[in-house]
Amino acid sequence: MPEGDTVWRTARLLHDALSNSPLVRCDLRVPRLATSDLTGRTVLETAARGKHLLTRFEGGLTLHSHLRMDGAWRVHAPGERWTGGPGHQVRAVLATAGHVAVGYRLPVLELLRTEDEEQAVGHLGPDLLGPDWDAGEALRRLLSDPGRPLAEALLDQRNLAGIGNVYAAELCFLARATPWLPVGGLPAPERLLALARRLLEVNKGRSTRITTGDVRRDRALWVYGRAGRPCRRCGAAVRTWAPGPSAGERVAYWCPGCQQGPSPSPG
Repeated sequence: MPEGDTVWRTARLLHDALSNSPLVRCDLRVPRLATSDLTGRTVLETAARGKHLLTRFEGGLTLHSHLRMDGAWRVHAPGERWTGGPGHQVRAVLATAGHVAVGYRLPVLELLRTEDEEQAVGHLGPDLLGPDWDAGEALRRLLSDPGRPLAEALLDQRNLAGIGNVYAAELCFLARATPWLPVGGLPAPERLLALARRLLEVNKGRSTRITTGDVRRDRALWVYGRAGRPCRRCGAAVRTWAPGPSAGERVAYWCPGCQQGPSPSPG
């Protein structure tokens, strides 16, 4: 699932391509929006809220989209071949005189009154990349259930918005805690939130996500996606654990040498 920095870049892409121009074409290919047409309305802006995208139009309307696992927006010049996937995966087309934005495989696409955006994003915690980031409120929410596993608490968008599985794994490593350490047992959790914000901030402007500080190929991440390979810090084999199909957890990565705390039993 795209993380907050990816969604931030997508919002910037859409904002730069569409804002301050009227739509010359609007095609929303989901049943409940089949008769909705925004053609002629000026696009005011596109903003990210955690992992949600809000494209606002004159007249008080907002198109809300969410990428989830494999959704994507692509921007093309008029007449340019679309490259985001086959035509049957297109869910939205927003075109101005200068650009065409095409939304592929969007599992969430809804049209709201701008004044009602909170119905879609009001449940979210403070946004790590938002201008109104509130570290104190994020910390309060994160610690509201001290027995909850750390990675699970970080991934809960109601606590803080923008962290996905990559950052959850990397932040647990940097905190030297396994993903299953109760969040209430984490020393100085406020430092972890500050680190999370710093990582998303430095990565939001680049396509290659880096948490190690090393820009070389295959050196960008500490543990995520590196199961069975040596830990960059201690040399122990990075471990992974995949929950059953009915579990709500996600695939986890951790170093048994560097990270302290509980972990799933092999059997």
